[in-house]
Amino acid sequence: MDLKQAFGTNVRHHRRAAGMTQESLAESVDVSVETIGKIERGVAAPSFDTVEKIALALGLPPLALFGVGDDATPKGERGKLLMHIHAVLADMNADQLARTASMLDAFMGRLTPPG
Repeated sequence: MDLKQAFGTNVRHHRRAAGMTQESLAESVDVSVETIGKIERGVAAPSFDTVEKIALALGLPPLALFGVGDDATPKGERGKLLMHIHAVLADMNADQLARTASMLDAFMGRLTPPG
């Protein structure tokens, strides 16, 4: 996962944890819904000004959107689940991670790239 994808995933997690829609976040940040969607998918990289606006709208320090600091994990049940999943994944070897990724892709209805 590259930096744009990691950033976008963090934005999505924090947005959902805050109970916001892409539309409400876009309105708060003064960008289009399409832009928020592209950022969350890791297709587009926001400017630093936009990063700061997203963080402000989500009530977070900007570094949290890069996975840094005490606020890097969303609060509440979602955050607890993500921390649990991350802890389990961190204990897996490369083969176990590959199998888990395949299972997750199948569960989500995605095709797993050959590898």
